[in-house]
Amino acid sequence: MTKRVVVTGLGEVTPLGNDVRTTWENMKKGVNGIDTVTKFDASEYKCSLAGEVRGFDPTLYMPKGELRKTDLYTQYAVAAATQAYEDSGMTAESIAPDRFGVYIGSGIGGINTLITDHTRFLEKGPSRVSPFFVPMMISNIASGTVAIKYNAQGPNIGIVTACATSTNSIGEAYRAIKHGYADAMLAGGSEAAIVPMCFAGFISCQALSQATDKDRASIPFDKERGGFIMGEGGAVVMLEEYEHAKARGAKIYAEVVGYGCTNDAYHMTAPNPEAVASARAIELAAKEGGVAADGGLYINAHGTGTPLNDKTETHAIKRAFGQDAYKVHVSSTKSMTGHMLGAAGGVEAIAAILALDEGVIPPTINYKVKDEECDLDITPNEAVRAELKFALSTSLGFGGHNGCLAFKKI
Repeated sequence: MTKRVVVTGLGEVTPLGNDVRTTWENMKKGVNGIDTVTKFDASEYKCSLAGEVRGFDPTLYMPKGELRKTDLYTQYAVAAATQAYEDSGMTAESIAPDRFGVYIGSGIGGINTLITDHTRFLEKGPSRVSPFFVPMMISNIASGTVAIKYNAQGPNIGIVTACATSTNSIGEAYRAIKHGYADAMLAGGSEAAIVPMCFAGFISCQALSQATDKDRASIPFDKERGGFIMGEGGAVVMLEEYEHAKARGAKIYAEVVGYGCTNDAYHMTAPNPEAVASARAIELAAKEGGVAADGGLYINAHGTGTPLNDKTETHAIKRAFGQDAYKVHVSSTKSMTGHMLGAAGGVEAIAAILALDEGVIPPTINYKVKDEECDLDITPNEAVRAELKFALSTSLGFGGHNGCLAFKKI
């Protein structure tokens, strides 16, 4: 017998705010979190804009002495997980350690640590490499660190599926609870990759927008879009078995009712323009969750702002829902946060959950020029109110990874 799974806690650190409430209020207002890079001098790069986290204080979530042993991506993850745990009202007494798990991933992991210690290695020799270099760098350490903090001895995996990382983490955590392997899971992702090397790499593969105007840089579904803008941060949700949550009187934001996971098996970085596998991920999540596209559905799209992604994703939604796709409310919050890579799916899942909870659809901001190939209702420039029954959150990652989460109002 399968279990029902609900969302009882939310946590995030984003370019729009260092907590869920600030981020969500700014999303609804259509605030642009993208600006000139301050973490390094990007003036000579073809892209000099990013969605940076600002004013983040990791000591609110970790002892000061632990900071030198953790990469920034782990600090974002711990912050988001702490917020989600506290928001859920969970305590050590309300969950058995072996029934509590953590699935927190990262697309890139501890790149700040890798670059810092590689520079030290070249300049000062092998004896000067930090003894914490390996545990700080590896992509699973955020998941492990959160488990240690909360004595979560159940399932623990650090999923790495590029831009689909958080979506897959939440989806697989949903399955772990649904099929009885855990009673509660902290799930999501984090990323802290706004560093010169990553910028250079994404520019070289022609993925980043070269726009100089921050209000015309991350413009999903706009005909003048030319690439994505990098973002950073962390996002984690608390998923819980329904009866377990009800027994302890937990607040329930929404029910997780479906999850689709597929691969294009097509190209290293480009999505398959036929959208066969990406549409199937949506179809799988929708079918499992009994999702209907009858006007009460919101999709938080992957919507990166690259020419091929947005066209392909539009095609995928049409393949999944046919003519009913035109009844669906769609938006891309990456227009405000930039592309947070491994953290993107978590932030967007939270946006979908809160849209469902409040009946407010966040906008796709800075939209000006209509693209005939992206002709769905993408909620241009201003939030709208709508009676919603379901919400989907989609992610498409390098390597052909596709993920879709389905949520139901409860």
